[in-house]
Amino acid sequence: MKIALISDIHSNLPALEAVLEHIQDQGDADAIYHLGDLVGYAPWPDETVALLRKEGIPGIAGNYDSTVATDYKHCGCQYEDPRQEELSHLSYDWTRKHVSAETRAYLGTLPFRLDLRPLGGHRAGPTLHLVHGAPTLNTLYWTEDRSDAFCLKMAERLGARLGDVVAFGHTHKPWHRVVEGIHFLNTGSVGRPKDGDWRAGYVTLEFTESLGVAFIRVEYDLERAKAGILESTLPDDFADYLATGGKPGA
Repeated sequence: MKIALISDIHSNLPALEAVLEHIQDQGDADAIYHLGDLVGYAPWPDETVALLRKEGIPGIAGNYDSTVATDYKHCGCQYEDPRQEELSHLSYDWTRKHVSAETRAYLGTLPFRLDLRPLGGHRAGPTLHLVHGAPTLNTLYWTEDRSDAFCLKMAERLGARLGDVVAFGHTHKPWHRVVEGIHFLNTGSVGRPKDGDWRAGYVTLEFTESLGVAFIRVEYDLERAKAGILESTLPDDFADYLATGGKPGA
């Protein structure tokens, strides 16, 4: 059983199209799931959601999805840089004003978490736990520098056991660690990477006698994505952010 995980698309339709095409071209993924944050920061929220629905890709609610769906006062985003924080509020206001009623309603139906049994629920085997930020809140940042103790605490909240996989996104930076036989991995971001690599990122998990994990990067039409932002009323800064892989001015 091979599963592709995509997360943090953030309305970047060109990046999503390229990733889905890449997964299809590989031809060996049995299923695709998304880990939320479908909208925000780019000008294609409705089109992004429509494509996922057309392809029948299930998934969970990111903080951006649940806050847009409920018209919450902010997106639950966090930035060390005051300018990026200011821009996040502008993005959130723009997204709330531009999503259709149908998109907003769909975002409100996404579950907080999903638990999958890739080898079948009738036999002993690993569970794949999908959350966006953490099992407690989809706004909590589970960064790579979190301690092993923190990881195990989150695993306990999920009921994760030896051999299980806990997958999440939200930070837009991919990583993988094994703690006491439990796999913890961040899928990175399809539409807004923050690790200095502008290419769209996703993960594949292959469940056999052992777990195979592959982090994959895909080039996409960056110029189209940048042009879409510049032609919209979103801040132009978001185009530079995409081009630098989340490191503007570096």
